[in-house]
Amino acid sequence: MGMGASSGSDKDSNGWGGRAQGLAVKTLVLIGGALLVKRFTKSTTRWDHARLVSESLTGEKFSREQASRDPDNYFNIRMLMCPAAEMVDGSKVLYFEQAFWRTPQKPFRQRFYMVKPCPKELKCDVEVSTYAIRDAEEYKNFCDRPKDQRPHPEEVIGDIAEHLTSIYLNRCDRRKRCLYEGSTPPEGFPNSWNGASYCTSELAVLKNSEVHMWDRGYDDDGNQVWGVREGAYEFKTAPASSNLNGIFSSLNFPPAQSFAKKIEGSFVLED
Repeated sequence: MGMGASSGSDKDSNGWGGRAQGLAVKTLVLIGGALLVKRFTKSTTRWDHARLVSESLTGEKFSREQASRDPDNYFNIRMLMCPAAEMVDGSKVLYFEQAFWRTPQKPFRQRFYMVKPCPKELKCDVEVSTYAIRDAEEYKNFCDRPKDQRPHPEEVIGDIAEHLTSIYLNRCDRRKRCLYEGSTPPEGFPNSWNGASYCTSELAVLKNSEVHMWDRGYDDDGNQVWGVREGAYEFKTAPASSNLNGIFSSLNFPPAQSFAKKIEGSFVLED
């Protein structure tokens, strides 16, 4: 009997010890997880957000799906961006061009994009600014060339010309599809193309490096004079294995003359 009691006591003791040990392990896991989350949150710096946006913008993307869905309002545009230089303060300079997918060697729009954290006094995470290029002809197909055939970073910095727009991005609410979204200030930035007096831009970065862009120009009375009216252009990365000619052959394209006239209402073409 005494041995039986002793055995039961040992059993209880072992049971309690096991529960205590399990509780201790769970507590350590919870504390460790909390510390890891805190550390991860703390490690996501302002520059990390700028880097993520820069990486998401980089690459070759097309508005193919949107053009197939709504060919009356959207063209299949090839958008290409790649790193071109880095400023002394760490800001990333990306070269940007857009062309019709059939003629990628003839971009109709070229810019430099500068990506950096927002100034601390502004309530945003990432500032994306666009600049004109001093000699745009020299930069055509910049991203498609071997690196030793591109203008050097020092030349790139020297060729950053007029400031055009600045878009202020914030991290998206977790319930949204986007990662970052933002726009120019409501008053926009000066623009004189096609009778405009100012322009506005909206930008959203989504998962899988999808990018939505919506640029519009307005006259003094607030009438839209250039840019698509229906909504942002949606650029998605093309699958590496896709046969572009096969994929796009189903799209209907207007004759060259009417095609050229139609694009004038949707894009700011280079002078």
